[in-house]
Amino acid sequence: MTSSSDRSPAVDVPAPKSYEIRTYGCQMNVHDSERLAGLLEEAGYVRAPEDADGDADVVVFNTCAVRENADNRLYGNLGRLAPRKASRPGMQIAVGGCLAQKDRDTIVRKAPWVDVVFGTHNIGKLPVLLERARVQEEAQVEIAESLEAFPSTLPTRRESAYAAWVSISVGCNNTCTFCIVPALRGKEKDRRPGDILAEVETLVAEGVSEITLLGQNVNAYGSDIGDREAFSKLLRACGNIEGLERVRFTSPHPRDFTDDVIAAMAETPNVMPQLHMPLQSGSDTVLKAMRRSYRQERYLGIIEKVRAAIPHAAITTDIIVGFPGETEADFEETLHAVREARFAQAFTFQYSIRPGTPAATMENQIPKEVVQARYERLVALQEEISWEENKKQVGRTLELMVAEGEGRKDGATHRLSGRAPDNRLVHFTKPEQEVRPGDVVTVEVTYAAPHHLLAEGQVLAVRRTRAGDAWEKRTSEAAAKPTGVMLGLPQIGAPAPLPAAASGCGCD
Repeated sequence: MTSSSDRSPAVDVPAPKSYEIRTYGCQMNVHDSERLAGLLEEAGYVRAPEDADGDADVVVFNTCAVRENADNRLYGNLGRLAPRKASRPGMQIAVGGCLAQKDRDTIVRKAPWVDVVFGTHNIGKLPVLLERARVQEEAQVEIAESLEAFPSTLPTRRESAYAAWVSISVGCNNTCTFCIVPALRGKEKDRRPGDILAEVETLVAEGVSEITLLGQNVNAYGSDIGDREAFSKLLRACGNIEGLERVRFTSPHPRDFTDDVIAAMAETPNVMPQLHMPLQSGSDTVLKAMRRSYRQERYLGIIEKVRAAIPHAAITTDIIVGFPGETEADFEETLHAVREARFAQAFTFQYSIRPGTPAATMENQIPKEVVQARYERLVALQEEISWEENKKQVGRTLELMVAEGEGRKDGATHRLSGRAPDNRLVHFTKPEQEVRPGDVVTVEVTYAAPHHLLAEGQVLAVRRTRAGDAWEKRTSEAAAKPTGVMLGLPQIGAPAPLPAAASGCGCD
């Protein structure tokens, strides 16, 4: 029997440090934040509760330089954290993303309580930079000028068990005059097809049933590896992966949208009948000023070919209103293009000056009140078209992938929500049988609104899936271990639903 004097003294094990990541901007940033989370968890940090609101040991801002007043928003948030950091010994603040790549030392000069500034090319350094800042007790600013390693080689904390982003390229070779992204993310860099497909297969083995191929200019894939048909080949190869039910991609550029891609979409059963392709303007004059390498006729011709090959395809777009020099006649051309294209949804932006872009110094900047009036006219037209297009869905029987967290009123209305193959959001009556995110239900559409559909009758069928099993497993593990789990490498994050994310930077 061991006496009390023989017992080892208790050792206090320090609690792991918590982290919070705040993400702004496009799908690339959302995906990068999942990598940042994976890196921090691999380094021993744990995720702070959803409502932490800055009450974490490490707060990371993953910034966007594209939106108007992005810097003001960042410095406002940093200012609100300053007193909390002063009262919480050991707390650290890091700033990454496009604004960090652009402003560099300016961030520490304006907010000297920031500990780490890192760029878009070296996100893998975050844990090391945090530790160095802690040891040296001074801010660490490290901005790489080119990509150090393809980000998908980094550990990633996926936000979903059933749907995932898969990055196929980074950077952009275009020179659109309104966009600063190529200067911050660099020239296009493609991954090897074998690496992409290996990642998809790994994800599917973990239970993922839907992937979204992601690139700044996704259908230019192949330009870096010398194969003009590489993207269509990649889509077809995804069609051969057993267990992969849905394939999407975002965002393509009209310049690179070739017939072989349309054929691959139409002939590959698991490539979904949905396309998000930025228009930006319907005016040839404005498109030329934007340095967009297509014109209205070319764009509408692509739409016509897609609809001929895939009759039920839902097409969405991005449009900028009020670009410098845009006349009333130019704007009418945009309205004409919208009427002809009949988009399911359009993500509309009022042009704002983005420092560092050629458009920022162009003459004939449009008065705010004119931009606002045109914007309202465009939104009204698109709302009308969206509603008309959604009404055509009434009476159709659709297979929905059940989604998590997309129906804000689901609890009050006793409904669940899911995505149709064309990515339309459908709220449906909750069946008696248990249905999990990632499972598939068959419903009949009974009502259409401009931005969603309803299926108010009984669910016609429920198909339990491996994706639903993966969601259930992950949920039970999270309940047992609130700090979250890593599910193996490589791991990629869940794409936000297209209406929330497809607008990206407005620069595709």
